[in-house]
Amino acid sequence: MTEAMDKKQPDNFPAKKPSTSNLIAIAGVLGIMLIVAVALFFNQKSKMAEMEAILTYEKDSLANELRSMVHAYDTMRTNNDTLQAGLERERERIVNLLQINASNAQLIRTYRSEISTLREIMKGWVVTIDSLNTINQILVAENTEIRQQMRVVRDANTQLSRAREQLSETVEIASVIQAKDIEVTALNRNRRAVNRINQMTNLRVCFTLRENPIARAGEKEVFMRILRPDALVITTSPDNVFTYERSPLIYSAKRTVDYINQDVEMCIFMDNTGDFIIGTYSIELYLENNIIGKTTFILSR
Repeated sequence: MTEAMDKKQPDNFPAKKPSTSNLIAIAGVLGIMLIVAVALFFNQKSKMAEMEAILTYEKDSLANELRSMVHAYDTMRTNNDTLQAGLERERERIVNLLQINASNAQLIRTYRSEISTLREIMKGWVVTIDSLNTINQILVAENTEIRQQMRVVRDANTQLSRAREQLSETVEIASVIQAKDIEVTALNRNRRAVNRINQMTNLRVCFTLRENPIARAGEKEVFMRILRPDALVITTSPDNVFTYERSPLIYSAKRTVDYINQDVEMCIFMDNTGDFIIGTYSIELYLENNIIGKTTFILSR
């Protein structure tokens, strides 16, 4: 019994301590684990840095590409309002994409896909505008040619109009009926020629309307103006007025004659109104807005 008691250990005896070799082994394992953890941490950090650099490069590359596309849209111009509005919409779309901050690979892929779509749209715009520019160049060339042709036609019409006007003026001048052989005679009451005012009862002016085959035939009204030495026109009435070159003129006497494109001899008489004075007088004959003859005569005391 005493031996059994000796073998039994009391409860308050301390536990057996681990050996030094065990502690060293545990420390070694922990050190290896720490080294592995540190290696994994730095490896992961390196991969994250590399990924971040790649993402940054992709973002900068895409942003530069978008800026180039914006510049390309800025250089594209068209006079077509509808096309210009479409260009402005696509440019605004690109500007909005530039404001997106892509921070992961998924967004970068979306960004890249969107840019590919925009690039294809821009190519379509370039083709459309180039086609329009080509058409515009053709139209400009055609318009230039048409304007040149119109200028040639206009010049030809101007020359033709000028020639027509000249021809018309020539015909108008040629169609004027002239007076020839104008003879002025002062008559007394016995129809005898005199040259003194106190003997004159009337004045006879005779002349011949020349033959003119291109003048219009028919009744013609010939106006006669007798101008005194002091340039006063002798007339029987203040209502004796006709129009010459759009201005009213007083006439002394007139006569209507039937003209048949042949020489017509005629005379116009003017009574002595008491307005005659001594000196040299002028006689003017008018027909159809033309002065057709002039002469002078002298009356003495």
